[in-house]
Amino acid sequence: MELALAVDGHGMFHVQQKLGWFFDPRRLLAHAAAGPGTQIAAAFWYTGLKDPTDQRPFRDALTSLGYTVRTKLLRELASDADQRQFGRANLDVELAIDLLAVAHRTDELWLLSGSRDLERLLEVLRIKGVKVVLIGADGMVPRDLRNAADRFIDLQALRPVLEKVEGAAQP
Repeated sequence: MELALAVDGHGMFHVQQKLGWFFDPRRLLAHAAAGPGTQIAAAFWYTGLKDPTDQRPFRDALTSLGYTVRTKLLRELASDADQRQFGRANLDVELAIDLLAVAHRTDELWLLSGSRDLERLLEVLRIKGVKVVLIGADGMVPRDLRNAADRFIDLQALRPVLEKVEGAAQP
């Protein structure tokens, strides 16, 4: 089975902050590929940046793990000498284009996001025969998005498998 993985990095960062723990991107890939006969067809990570150098070591690490990293600068809402406020980068179009481009060679998609804007994309992927598994935090994913997926998995249920543990040997 060919599996595609797409992570809304910016959105999932906020989800993980709310949950009080962070998942390890390496462990996510290992868990996704753990099924019998499962191969990762594509792995994407989407994130907004405050500036072009923002998160550079993390992005480089993701690339070395096999993720295709898509970035866009965050829109600055207000510029104040003391405090800068940033909005979302909105990478939904990039995510949709990437997933439609790999749909022909994908049996299953794991999407880590809570963006209501992706509802129609999930419907189209399912029409194309892709099984869609939506992973997010219960109570933080709109019902419409959950209904557009074949299956919803609460990220909290995956904590024992995915949690980043500092100083521990990673899979």
